[in-house]
Amino acid sequence: MIKVTIWNEFIQEQRKPEVAEIYPKGIHGAIAEGIEQNGVVLRTATFNEPEHGLTEEVMNDTDVLIYWGHVDHKGFQDNVVDRICKRVHEGMGLIVLHSGHHSKLFRKLMGTSCDLLWREADEKERLWVVDPSHPIVEGIGPFIDLPEEEMYGEHFDIPVPDELIFVSWFEGGEIFRSGCTYRRGQGRIFYFRPGHETYPTFYNKDIHRVISNAVKWTAPIKREKTFYGHHDPLEIIKK
Repeated sequence: MIKVTIWNEFIQEQRKPEVAEIYPKGIHGAIAEGIEQNGVVLRTATFNEPEHGLTEEVMNDTDVLIYWGHVDHKGFQDNVVDRICKRVHEGMGLIVLHSGHHSKLFRKLMGTSCDLLWREADEKERLWVVDPSHPIVEGIGPFIDLPEEEMYGEHFDIPVPDELIFVSWFEGGEIFRSGCTYRRGQGRIFYFRPGHETYPTFYNKDIHRVISNAVKWTAPIKREKTFYGHHDPLEIIKK
């Protein structure tokens, strides 16, 4: 069983009626109800819980963390960022969604500003699959159409991805690297662009499928913990 923690800031759903109307159970609730649950154990956590709900006990019991944040990146506790990064390096999977690109967590793991262009204009987004052999796009056609989304545009200040899975085109003309994978230590990371809070993106079945596939892909490989430090020789060293 893959143990998945879905983390959502859950601030705008409580502050803005227009967001609460779209996501009455929170973005985390919509993701939890939509993604495949066969072989998966789900929990959710939010910003205003102690240690943002991501205590050491929770993190040690998490195989994959799904992360959505937006309006209070600065308020996220640094010690929790360090805790999550440590778990990623140890092998925990991480899926960062939409505006999580500007989180302390993602920026620390990337080592760059993660800045980009943006615009809210209710415009169409088409996410093109540019790596059709990748497990993250299993069951997905050549593209995903979203009738309305927030635009993110290049240049996206991230390291060159290990793998580029999606490239988005927007009605206003911009393109964007919307599905990127990275490896940090023994952990796998997937950044997935769609998911602005004023659009019902997290009810889309193709979006659910991509996240479900990413959970399986980022899940830790079962193996003995890697040893570091002084090591005795395996063979006799002849002098």
